[in-house]
Amino acid sequence: MDLNKPLAYRMSPKTLEDYVGQEHILGKDKILYRTIKADRLSSIILWGPPGCGKTSLAKVISNTTKYKFMKINAVTSGIGDIKNAVETAQNVLLNPSGKCILFIDEIHRFNKLQQDALLPFVENGTVILIGATTENPYFEVNKALISRSMVFHLQPLNEEDIFKVLKNALTAQEGLGSYHIQVEESTLKKLALVSNGDVRTALNGLEVAVLTTQMDEKGLITITDEIVKECVQTRKAVFDKNGDSHYDNISAFIKSIRGSDPDAALFYLARALNAGEDPVFMARRIVIAAAEDVGMANPNALILATSCMQAVTMVGMPEARIILAEATVYLATSKKSNASYLGINRALEDVANKDTGTIPMHIRNAPAERNGKRRIWSRLQIPT
Repeated sequence: MDLNKPLAYRMSPKTLEDYVGQEHILGKDKILYRTIKADRLSSIILWGPPGCGKTSLAKVISNTTKYKFMKINAVTSGIGDIKNAVETAQNVLLNPSGKCILFIDEIHRFNKLQQDALLPFVENGTVILIGATTENPYFEVNKALISRSMVFHLQPLNEEDIFKVLKNALTAQEGLGSYHIQVEESTLKKLALVSNGDVRTALNGLEVAVLTTQMDEKGLITITDEIVKECVQTRKAVFDKNGDSHYDNISAFIKSIRGSDPDAALFYLARALNAGEDPVFMARRIVIAAAEDVGMANPNALILATSCMQAVTMVGMPEARIILAEATVYLATSKKSNASYLGINRALEDVANKDTGTIPMHIRNAPAERNGKRRIWSRLQIPT
């Protein structure tokens, strides 16, 4: 093992027994565990946030399969790399089995044409595809590829799993076993907590802490809570302004307002602002919630939300957070009525799909033509 490689790389598992977490798909009675063990894998898509173990799982498969294993990254590769992999797989001298396992990291970065280039080879079995993505594959990966693959959703690792990996890294020879390190279990647990489900973040933080801490006269490296806090800085928020987490967070924000939960709404507002979300975008969502969810139960909510958006535009961050918070709490604690929202939707559906007839004569515009003569209706009496 090259000790110059990052700790997270060195500590990646070699076998299924070494793999930590994802028991919901890799438990011994689960289909993915059984197919890997039996080396009967079909095409799969691994979907999950950074640091949850997608690449590590692919590495485990590469160590257990009898098929030729090849890896490309969609960020730096193209159709030429796909063709080269297929040609290698079909070369009887180099690969008697005639098929290969092709791992494509960040597969959502491939465009439609590049993804389509995989289809015929996945279809005829030449390529067993393992795609890894941080984005929802049902949106980012071609439906044709999805239909030929099994999608497995990997979850962020829990604190116990990350703590276990950190403990192992301290003693493993490929990890930090060559150092004399003293660290309390409570400190490791705090490091597992602030990594927010990302084991790579936890291992990187531990490595930085060890490499930047001076040894004492006995050659001992003591890692404290303060050192860990410096090396990790702040709790890592799983939030991408352009990815799934962006839409998940804004959905949670709106539904918390709708569910009259001001604490939850403020929490998701804080997550968005902490990640650098545009405050005007949040203000627009508040205006929409005022009309859609609060509605006629409190018509003043729309006035306040509109004022909020105007004030946020004028003031900007960081003071805009206060304005957004006030409007959020006001909407979350208001009575709710979606009658107008439902009513206009049903009316639009009728207009689009039904024969709604013509406008009744008694409510048409006053000027009318009769027998070639223009007649002005001076008074309209609309029946009640």
